[in-house]
Amino acid sequence: MNKNHCKQENIRLGTHGEDYGSWMSNPVFYIIGGIMEQVHRVVLSHLDYDGEGKILEVGCGSGALTIRSALTWPKAKVIGVDYWGAVYNYSKALCEKNAASEGVASRCVFQHGDAKQLDFPDESFDVVISNYVYHNVMGADMQKLLLESLRVLKKGGVFALNDDMKPKMYGDMEGFAQKLRDMGYEEVRLVDTAQEAFGSHRWAAMMMLGSSRLLVGRK
Repeated sequence: MNKNHCKQENIRLGTHGEDYGSWMSNPVFYIIGGIMEQVHRVVLSHLDYDGEGKILEVGCGSGALTIRSALTWPKAKVIGVDYWGAVYNYSKALCEKNAASEGVASRCVFQHGDAKQLDFPDESFDVVISNYVYHNVMGADMQKLLLESLRVLKKGGVFALNDDMKPKMYGDMEGFAQKLRDMGYEEVRLVDTAQEAFGSHRWAAMMMLGSSRLLVGRK
């Protein structure tokens, strides 16, 4: 695990679209937020990254993982994109407020975006991350979404893409990982985040995230 993660263990970031203040005062969100904080640590711990350059988070929500990335790597600039649909109480303004409250507003940029067609040229980022986003994109081919996120990753860049990868939605992910290797990607592997981040598949399933897996590697 990157040594910088240990420094940030006591920083509790808002999740599920909640304002930090209201989230901290709500016991239910406090429990969920604590779990997601652990998930964020696990996602970032699998990145072999020197902290230089630009990070993209696909589907930043309230900005929690974007902000944690900025706190973990003080030299990096982090861009969070999200569609910010009407279902959740997420917004660009909320993300910016949360980034300011953690003192990283100068290194975090938030903008509207569509995971199906990212508004960035090929090979724009040193790191691409995502957490429980793709399964929310209705009617999309999950593997095509992953490839679109990887399109904007620089050659030599690293990625960590976490989601509830149910086979009926994602298909054969072991086969997809091999496809990436055949395309020239390196160190590609699937991490069982249901076990590693939640502690057990049973607990993850209670959160309706029992098929959680993290796709990691280097382009």
